[in-house]
Amino acid sequence: QVLLVESGGGSVQAGGSLKLSCTGPIGIINTECITWFRQAPGKEREGVATIYFGGENVSPAYLSYDDSAKGRFAISRDNAKTTVYLRIHSLEPDDTAMYYCAARPGVCAGNWWWKALYKNWGQGTQVTVSS
Repeated sequence: QVLLVESGGGSVQAGGSLKLSCTGPIGIINTECITWFRQAPGKEREGVATIYFGGENVSPAYLSYDDSAKGRFAISRDNAKTTVYLRIHSLEPDDTAMYYCAARPGVCAGNWWWKALYKNWGQGTQVTVSS
């Protein structure tokens, strides 16, 4: 059963922006470590950004970005606590990839990028950036 659903991908020109969405049950989005990964053709799936609220916190208890994502990517959550967003600005051709969101129980920590820890995955949304 797929519990997470991504949307918002598309084909854009370099320099454009996209807002990706990851929607799931409130019990997952609000309490688990939610991470965006991406996988470019011929490359390993890599962690992009993570966010963790841990229950009733209004602000994230933990938030982190891969070095490649700092400055152009922004992860956030909606007030309904059912959707995590990934905003990407100044898109580059190297951002072309399938973007996945994933969830795992427990506290987010420095190993948030380790994909083997995640049990729930969405089916992905494709981002294609042309030069």
